[in-house]
Amino acid sequence: MQILKWLLIVVAALALGVLLAAQLGAFSGKPPDHLGPRDGKLRAPSKTPNSVSSQADLWPQHPMQDYARIEPLPVRGSGPATLARIRQIVEAMPGAKVVQSRDDYLYVQFTTRWMKFVDDAEFWFDPGAGVVQVRSASRVGRKDFGVNRARIDAIRQALAAG
Repeated sequence: MQILKWLLIVVAALALGVLLAAQLGAFSGKPPDHLGPRDGKLRAPSKTPNSVSSQADLWPQHPMQDYARIEPLPVRGSGPATLARIRQIVEAMPGAKVVQSRDDYLYVQFTTRWMKFVDDAEFWFDPGAGVVQVRSASRVGRKDFGVNRARIDAIRQALAAG
């Protein structure tokens, strides 16, 4: 019985230690070094199943092309008006922080409440295609358990609702 008591104390202490480390930013990762559109495309999807990209097909040899593939967001009105609406939508989402906002580009960081994991989401009005290209990726970990896809789908639904 005494061993079980000590084991529970150790497990609780470890759990509190992990939570404290998370709150201090141990799991936030480093911001990507090159975001934003370059030569008509956003950065490639992650090489692990933790990102989505509406431009995944631009990297035909990419190992996560099928996993990452997601439809771009439709333009409602003009590109700048659509990005302004997307900004309103994401600002109402938990953990969202707008880092950069222009008429043609929006960069948002989403931070989870407890573990402080950070996902980077980009939205770029592609005038050639007439859509908003999107890329959303987790900074750390091999899997995102569908979080990035679900978030983009929620933004898509809110955008369609007006």
